Amino acid sequence: MESIRRQNPQAALMSLEAAAASARGGFACLFSTADEYETALIAERRAQGRYAQTRSYWPIALFLGCALAVGGSVLLFA
Repeated sequence: MESIRRQNPQAALMSLEAAAASARGGFACLFSTADEYETALIAERRAQGRYAQTRSYWPIALFLGCALAVGGSVLLFA
């Protein structure tokens, strides 16, 4: 600890400034705003195909099943 206290104040200041500049460089971000980040994120996900609509046949199958059940019950009780 004594060697640090006896160190040249100018050298200590330069060392601290270099450490601060190094720390700032490690946290650099590619995007200046959140909107830019979200736009890039959505573009990347679209490129991966995450937002592609898949065709689901479940609603049609459920409708046909309910229609057949109603039609069968009408014929049964008529």
